Amino acid sequence: MPGDRPILVVDDDPTLRTMLLEQLAVDGEFSAEGAASIAEAEAALAGRSRFDAVILDVTLPDGDGRDLCARLRQQGLKIPIIMLLGSDDEAGVVREPDSGANDCVAKPFRLAELLARLRAQLRIFENSEDAVFTIGPYMFRPMAKTLQEPAKNKRIRLTEKEAAILKYLYRAGATAVPRQVLLNEVWGYNANVTTHTLETHIYRLRQKIEPDPGAARLLITEGGGYRLDPEGTLRAA
Repeated sequence: MPGDRPILVVDDDPTLRTMLLEQLAVDGEFSAEGAASIAEAEAALAGRSRFDAVILDVTLPDGDGRDLCARLRQQGLKIPIIMLLGSDDEAGVVREPDSGANDCVAKPFRLAELLARLRAQLRIFENSEDAVFTIGPYMFRPMAKTLQEPAKNKRIRLTEKEAAILKYLYRAGATAVPRQVLLNEVWGYNANVTTHTLETHIYRLRQKIEPDPGAARLLITEGGGYRLDPEGTLRAA
């Protein structure tokens, strides 16, 4: 299973916010950070390098969540945003598409429904042209199978398997993925494909993305598998 996926929950109801934070973290699929206002949400988004999605209440003490959503879209934020609407907020249902939100859920809601919609929007986003992930100095576009390094105006083309490896490792977060798991996820359960095939692809990826492939900082060997360090702060053992 991929590692935890960071979600920002913005709601000024402390009981609901705490419940969502706890439930999102139950199975290890997600991790969650909370914000009680627009100001806190903007600070969280500015201070963290990665959120995979935002769950955003429409009514906040310092403004309208729809206005925040529209502003984030204007600033270039592409990740899924799911609005939480009051049960009687008919105007919210009408305005939600204009705000740039991907989906809306009316309160009170069933947690299972919210999680299903969250997973659906994440799947859609990851397979869209808008999906862009930061890996070290690169902007990774899975659908285009490219890594761009803006500082050097450099573009690296990836094979389909190389892009799939990076995408899966990115989703795994700080968790090392065993070789056999990564092999099965990228190639499927093909008896003719061995871990040597994976190791060859990892070697070629390092030649493309690591300044010093012999001392990897981004694509790290760890615990019988591999881990992606998007910040490039750790060296391989």
